[in-house]
Amino acid sequence: MDQEVAKTLGELERKLLELERTLISINQADTSGGKGIAAAVSSRPPSGSRLIDEAIEVSSSPPSRAPQHAAFPRAVSSPTTGSMGRARAGETQPPGTEELLRFRERLERTAHDLTHDYDELLGRLSFAAMPTPTGPTISFARGAPSLDIIDVDGLRDAANRAFSSDPAGTTAYGTSVGYTRLRAWIADRHGVEPERVLVTNGSMQADAFLFEHLVRPEDEVIVERPTYDRTLLSLRQRGARLHAIELEPDGIDTEALARLLGGGSRAQPKLAHIIPNFQNPAGYTLSLEKRRALLALAADYGFLVFEDDPYVALRFSGESLPTMLSMDPDRVVYASSFSKTVCPGVRVGYLVGPVDLIGAVAQLATNTYISPSMVAQSIVYEFCASGAIDRSIETVKLALSERAKALASALRRELPAAEFIEPEGGYFMWVTLPSGTNVHDLHNAAAECGVTFVKGTDFLLEGGENTLRLAYSGVTPAQIDEGIARLANAYRSLA
Repeated sequence: MDQEVAKTLGELERKLLELERTLISINQADTSGGKGIAAAVSSRPPSGSRLIDEAIEVSSSPPSRAPQHAAFPRAVSSPTTGSMGRARAGETQPPGTEELLRFRERLERTAHDLTHDYDELLGRLSFAAMPTPTGPTISFARGAPSLDIIDVDGLRDAANRAFSSDPAGTTAYGTSVGYTRLRAWIADRHGVEPERVLVTNGSMQADAFLFEHLVRPEDEVIVERPTYDRTLLSLRQRGARLHAIELEPDGIDTEALARLLGGGSRAQPKLAHIIPNFQNPAGYTLSLEKRRALLALAADYGFLVFEDDPYVALRFSGESLPTMLSMDPDRVVYASSFSKTVCPGVRVGYLVGPVDLIGAVAQLATNTYISPSMVAQSIVYEFCASGAIDRSIETVKLALSERAKALASALRRELPAAEFIEPEGGYFMWVTLPSGTNVHDLHNAAAECGVTFVKGTDFLLEGGENTLRLAYSGVTPAQIDEGIARLANAYRSLA
């Protein structure tokens, strides 16, 4: 079985590299004013990737054994695919430049999605996707706890209680606002009325509902620089105009934001997306002073603060800070998740906000799926109500503290040129390498050495070619030591 999975992932990696080569060809052709684009697109990779072929034309060959992630159907079922397929089937009219440029944009989006999904997939495996001279791949890519710190027994007990204590509620459709007992537990945790809470299938779905309700094409949105790559993708797909404000070790640069709002640009944002605690990808925390300054700017300029806070409970050093929701409940929409404190597989997240906004988002949820998963939410409720979640959080925090210290020590020892700030909680560390480092080359060299990470450029609208994100949540201290040694070897190989 291990050999079959390794073979499949090896094929996926080959296809991803072919996709990247095709993009490079198209970009090179485009520098000549688009004259060579048709030739670049029609020149197929030497080994005949199904992924690339299907992005160009509908294939009649049998399905590949490669994992069919959501990124795959998006890449292969575009309306323009059919027209290009017909052209290849015998039409004499060649595809126009505009059509080929649209195809290039699809390829770019697919490359981003596949890179992210491939790294996450590698991170969930305990063996290498392809043989390496160093042994099993060590992944710093996944933002998830390793199995050894997940309370599997507690979850099993919670599931038994869910089906025995409330079989009707657990197995029913439920309502769009979520499992009512979990909704009430969350409301009590935040000191708000249940009507201000909506429970979703993971916090990313909460984000998506909120963006769908609030953000229209050309609406202005404030984001941190860097920020979570899926947030950037979601907002850009909705046509938002993004203002990326530099992230400092104590959070977003509120003085730069004030200059943007009050300057000649006259920016009028509808929303500011902020990850205040142990930010993904940087690991930084927004200071209390800056929380107050941000809320004051929101009040002065009339925008909402979207407090995206899945890591808040995972502080292992330093002093806890109040949520911005608690400081200004009418100006803040708050999101969090049980993926980081219980386990990612439960896919349970939630929103807290003004009653009218939550009601509007609940209507979107109704129209989307009638109700989220009552089984998952009922299990999470039993896990939380029994106190198991508090024990789980303590276990996770202890492991994260040990792993963050091991990562910092390994970087100082193996990569003294690296700059970083040790986080006080959460899953991630942001690393800056000397100017001139090409993180794309380093990513490829590291893969050959049996270690993977996420490139800093994935979290930025532009720049960041010498940065990377290291997730330490899913690796043991011993794996961290070995993984950073491999990363250092990869870095030195580029000199």
